[in-house]
Parts: sequence; structure tokens; C-alpha cells
Amino acid sequence: MRKRSAIGGIILAGLCLSEAAAGVRYDVPAVEGDATEVLQQVIDAAVAGGAGSEVRLAPGATYHVYRTSATPKLRYISNTTSERENPDNTKNIALYMQGAEGLTLNGNGARIVTHGELTTFALEQCSDVTLKNFTLDAADPSVPEFTVVEAEPRHVRVKVTEPSRYEITADSTFYWTGEGWRFTEGLAQVYFPDRKITWRYDNPIGRGTKAVEAGPGTVDFYYDSDKPFAAGEIYQMRHTIRNQVCGFINESRGVTLEGLNLQFIGNFGIVSQNSSDITVDGCRMAPGDDSGRTCAGFADFLQFSGCRGHIEVKDSYFSGAHDDAINVHGTHLRVMEQPTERSLRVRYMHDQSWGFNSFYPGDSIEIVDVHTLLGKFAGRVAESKQLDNYEWLVTLDRNIAKVDIEDGRAVENVSATPSLTVTGCYFTLVPTRGILVTTRRPVLIKGNTFDRIPMPAIYISDDARGWYESGPVRDVTVSGNKFIECGSPVIGVRPETDRNEGAVHSGIRVTGNEFVMRGGVAVEISGCSGVTVEGNIISGNHDAEPYKTGQ
Repeated sequence: MRKRSAIGGIILAGLCLSEAAAGVRYDVPAVEGDATEVLQQVIDAAVAGGAGSEVRLAPGATYHVYRTSATPKLRYISNTTSERENPDNTKNIALYMQGAEGLTLNGNGARIVTHGELTTFALEQCSDVTLKNFTLDAADPSVPEFTVVEAEPRHVRVKVTEPSRYEITADSTFYWTGEGWRFTEGLAQVYFPDRKITWRYDNPIGRGTKAVEAGPGTVDFYYDSDKPFAAGEIYQMRHTIRNQVCGFINESRGVTLEGLNLQFIGNFGIVSQNSSDITVDGCRMAPGDDSGRTCAGFADFLQFSGCRGHIEVKDSYFSGAHDDAINVHGTHLRVMEQPTERSLRVRYMHDQSWGFNSFYPGDSIEIVDVHTLLGKFAGRVAESKQLDNYEWLVTLDRNIAKVDIEDGRAVENVSATPSLTVTGCYFTLVPTRGILVTTRRPVLIKGNTFDRIPMPAIYISDDARGWYESGPVRDVTVSGNKFIECGSPVIGVRPETDRNEGAVHSGIRVTGNEFVMRGGVAVEISGCSGVTVEGNIISGNHDAEPYKTGQ
């Protein structure tokens, strides 16, 4: 049983060490037991202290935060979970900041350890906030792991990786357990140490599998049919409900994440939604070097949905995700009805994105053909009115022509499209893609290393019939990167169209990169005009024509 802090409400009496023109500084001493309430009190005081306030954690200290003490907030977050999977969208937020201006949370090298499935931090309606210099880990990471130590066709012996916990019921069913969570069915991913890659795989502990404990942390599994296990393989397992996020940056601007050591990111990544000007600088998203773990993320690492301004990710390290490392996109909403000459009833279509507003007064929108993905300016938003969790009534500042709803039309908020720079980063042990990007403002991906990414290292899509992640790109430079044995194509551009009436994307330049190939093609681009692919160095096993570009 955890200990609750005895400092509680009196902690503020001894915290204010200096009060300068820049604001108030709060030094937080080490806290024994549950530090959630103490940290929240200090953050609240610092927000109230005005611009320039700083919260400083104690160097070398460890602060434990618990789901049961966190701040509950009902929040709808892009790309997380469906209403069917998780009707309750309450986020349990350990460190909650609202309306902060010029605030800095300086970890000073301290460590924050989560207990239970929670949202570690959330920033809402904040400006010029910096979070820096702390390590984040979980006492009960919701992606537990084990290593196969012996393998036979219908039997394996495994060693459970600390701090993963489990139980075996009377009917020999194996369950992973944590503080407030428990599962057996779910998704598995395998790390192959000899090949230095991870790959999605069948769950090895599903119902019907007989589990017997052979010793502390050692379990034998027995199967009714042959299984392709091999000694040395490391299995990472999780349930599939993205009920929390690691961090949530909502309707905020000028947010910087600097020097963070994120050793476990659950149950989704850091999501920036309807925000602008986000910087990720010198962050490490990977298991601790001495942890024995190989997984650091429940799904994506960084997700940017409906953002604007400029996004910069630099000098950062990404290893051990369960989905994409970086995803930058907007959201297509399907047009369901045209009630008046100036209004549209629109709907979220993918069940993992819903409940949040995507339109603000003054935003420009396009009406997009869902088959061709070609759009046409429709007007500026005068009002966005929520009808239910899925539908909005968007009223524009001018009349629009009759919309062909039966053929299929969607809307994109073209104001909510950021520019993006990704430089000096390293991507490895990602099962899907390194960077997904669909934004029409300038994109620069330069001087990065993509190491054995099994799908395209960089992927540009755009669709209005599947994930509904928008939109076209207009200015993309991929230069000076190194791609080591990634999937084919290494760089893929494939808008999801079923009618070709013209280029969806334009202005893509792939120049001066190094491709070390393990097969297939380096670059495959379709549905795009204005493509330049030149000056790249290609080695290894590849097709005779390593570039495929065309309309």
C-alpha cells in the first residue's frame, strides 16, 4: 500500500524562494509516498503566480504519481479510443495546467513514476510553457514484456521482465496486471535481438493457452498446436484501449518539451490538439538503458492533430514504440447535410476521433471530394456548433454551391495546418513508420537517421474514406537523411484516392539522402506533381529502378 504525503496543504508555506520581475519560483522538496496532490498544489500556485513562474523539482528525487489521486477531466482526444471501446473518456491527469502563461516546470534531473493508467500531464489554454529535464517511467508499464528462454513446437518457457506483474488463475489462464488494470487478450509485438527490429505478432497468451509458473518470474506456456517461437525473442504485449495519453497539449501555443527522458509513454503518446508552435528539443523516448525493457510506448510517440503555426522536433531519439514515432495530420469530417446555403452538418467518421471541436471562427475550410481528394475553398467559419459527440453544424461567412453529398464530400480546416521541421533525430525499433505527415505548409525532414523501420520510414498519405487524416502536401523537403534497411518503399507518397482527376500532392523534393537498402525501392511517389528526386546515394539490395514517381 502506498504512503500518502503528510505535507499536503501546508507545502506552499515553504516553497517560495524568490520573487523577481520574471515571476515566482517554487522549489519542491522530495516527497515520500504519493506526490500527486503536492505537485498539483504547487502547479496551481505557479499558474496563479503569473508569467515567468517556475516550478523546480529536487535534483535526483523521485516523485510518485497515482491514477487514484489524479485530476479527473472528461476530454476527447484525437486518435485515441472509440465510444464502443471506452464509453468513459475521463482522463486522470497527474499534472494539470490550465491558463498558464510563461510557466516552466524544471525537473532538474528528477524522476516521475506513474502508478496505474493515467495521463501524466495536460496543458490547456496555455501559452509559452516549458517542461524540461525530468525522467518519466511507470511502476506498472501497461506494455509488459517477457523473453522466450526455451522453445518447443507446443511449449515455451519465458522469463518475465521487471517490473511487469502477472497472475495465473485456477484455470491456468495468464493475466498481466497493474494498479487498476488487468488483461490477457490483446496485441503483441516481438523484438528480434539478432535483427534489431520489432514486428507485430500473434498474442502468445490468449485464452485457451495453459500457463504454469515454473518459478518466480518464470512461466511455462502449453499450446494445442505448433507455434513459431524461438529462444531470445522478446514479446511486448498490451490491451488495445487507448484510454489515457502520456501528455495532452490542448488549445495551447508556444509549448516546449526539452530534455525529457520518457522511458514509458502510455496509453498513447503525447498528443498536441488544436495547438500551435510546439517544440520538442533533445528528448529521449526509449526504455531506460539498465531497465531490461525494449518497449517505451503503448502506441504513437508524438501525435499532432489539427495544429497550426510551426512544429519543430530536433535532436531527439525514438526507440521502442508500438506505432508511429511522429504523426502530423488534420481531420476530414464527412458532409452529412447542407441545411442552408451557408451551413454544413459534418461528422467525424473514424471511431477513434470524435467529441472535440475542429473549427474556430475565422478558419478557412475546403470542401473535398472523398474520391479524388481535390478540394475547393468554401469560405471562413462564422460559427461551429456541436450537435452531439460526432456532428457539428458549421456556418460559413458566405453562400456555397450545392454540395454533392451522395457522391461523398468532406471538409478540411486548412487553417489548422502547421509547418514542420524534423532535424537531427534517430528512429529505431518502430514497428510501423517513422514519420507520417499530411500538411500543406512547408515540411523539412533533414539530417535524421531511420534505422530498420519495417514500413516506410517517411509516409505521406491523405484520405477521406479510412482514417480520415487530412490533407495534401505542397512543400516537402527530405534531405541529408540516412535510411538503414527500412521497408519498401523507404519514402512513400500514396494519397488514398479511387478516382484520378489530378495530382493531390505537389512540391516534394528528395535530395542528398543515403539509402542502405534491404530490398525493394527507395522512393515511390504517386498522385503528385512537381517531384524532384536527385543526388541520393543508394547501396545494398534494391530494385533495378529504385525510384518510382508518377502522377
